[in-house]
Amino acid sequence: MFTGIIETLGKVEKLEKEGGNLHITLSSNITSELKIDQSVSHNGVCLTVVAIKDDLYTVTAIEETLIKSNIGDLKTGDVVNLERAMVLGARLDGHIVQGHVDQTAQCISMEQKDGSWVFRFQYDSSLNNVTIEKGSITVDGVSLTVVDSKKDSFSVAIIPYTFEHTRFNTYIMGTSVNLEFDVVGKYVARLMGLRQ
Repeated sequence: MFTGIIETLGKVEKLEKEGGNLHITLSSNITSELKIDQSVSHNGVCLTVVAIKDDLYTVTAIEETLIKSNIGDLKTGDVVNLERAMVLGARLDGHIVQGHVDQTAQCISMEQKDGSWVFRFQYDSSLNNVTIEKGSITVDGVSLTVVDSKKDSFSVAIIPYTFEHTRFNTYIMGTSVNLEFDVVGKYVARLMGLRQ
């Protein structure tokens, strides 16, 4: 379980395919604090630490993860948003994030506005995921509030701190991002669908 508050950035150092799996080796300033079998969110995807050596650690993404997320698009040198699992009893500063990506979206616009940035993302609405204005959304692991919601797109406002300390400062038009829709909203939508 995560909160969507990014701790730090990691850098992809090595990628290795093995069957349908992808082993990703990263460097980060939290590597020395990690343990084997620990869950870490990578761009919003919960992955398990399988190896640690010096300042590098490795996680493995399975085929299902590669299909539903942008993890399979990573290249050596890319930066990744990182968050360790929340500590029970700590403050929940973002919102409840499972680290289970629902689908990807593309950045279709970005605009600087009076010291902040507004990003719009478009996604495939046929997968029945929805956003609501002032509801929660997770973009590449970052807990955000939806500003403007449409059937197949939404916008979010990014403060300077988030822009500077996450992957948001690398986004360009067409950048693929991971989306995790609000877990409560997903259950409500599912229950409403069962009633029809």
